[in-house]
Amino acid sequence: MDWHILGAGSLGCLWAARLAAQKNNVQLILRDSAAITRYQQTPGIGLTDAQQHSRYYPIPAQLASDSQPIQCLLLACKAYDAQAAISQVAARLSGNSIVILLQNGLGSQQAIQQMLPEVRCIAASSTEGAYQQQPFHSVFAGAGHTFLGDLQPQLHSPPDQFIAQCSAAQINLSWSADINEYLWRKLAINCAINPMTAVHNCRNGELTQHAEQVNRLCAELQLLLERAGQSAAAQNLTQQVWAVIEKTAANSSSMRQDLLNQRRSEISYITGFACAQSNALECSTPTLHALHAQLQQTLLAAGLPAH
Repeated sequence: MDWHILGAGSLGCLWAARLAAQKNNVQLILRDSAAITRYQQTPGIGLTDAQQHSRYYPIPAQLASDSQPIQCLLLACKAYDAQAAISQVAARLSGNSIVILLQNGLGSQQAIQQMLPEVRCIAASSTEGAYQQQPFHSVFAGAGHTFLGDLQPQLHSPPDQFIAQCSAAQINLSWSADINEYLWRKLAINCAINPMTAVHNCRNGELTQHAEQVNRLCAELQLLLERAGQSAAAQNLTQQVWAVIEKTAANSSSMRQDLLNQRRSEISYITGFACAQSNALECSTPTLHALHAQLQQTLLAAGLPAH
């Protein structure tokens, strides 16, 4: 199975390096010719492992406009870029293609499946830790797990060759018959942690100083999950959130990193999506709505989009 990777951020480069290390045929899809030139001036995709050993993989790069058909596409860009990115390569996809969606939050995955009704779209919910030391170089920051599942599960059986390739590339994963459970649970965990760390400008572990607000958020999010028909995702949510906070105490959430680095956040696909669902389901979540408004104010004060 040939791979194309669109989105050369921390997780895109992590997957690219791991797949290339197992001699898989991998191609990067980069934004423009200037990006390809910058990439060609590097030794290739870099990966620094847990033992601080770095290796480089000279993976070929191409533009979205390339004519090569895409068999397996990993879409590893931000949620707000996902639809525009997939539209650039849609003509290269067919009914035999697989698209893996590695976006945070909820909403972008379903929008892409609607754009590509004939294409097999697989959503991923990942706790893999990685950050970029420099462009095209990922640093492995903590073992995690990736759950994968079809957005149209009634149409497909598990893709055994795809799963085997990922497992051989040391991508720790499980296949789920109901990926929505994992997507909703991760959405709730992100809603409870990411916006709080951005608003209070703190690392995950420092949320113990705001325990009462975190607990109120968790109670509301649990209610929202149950109202949305995701009772399995709602189970023990408060305990799960605190377990993640403890495990990632020294980490800076992706939303806080975006804020500190003056990058657009994924607010629309995290608290924005949750608030919209809360309104649609007539589920009272005042703490969530207040946090969303506070996060919008924080982003605007930093000169960043609040949507």
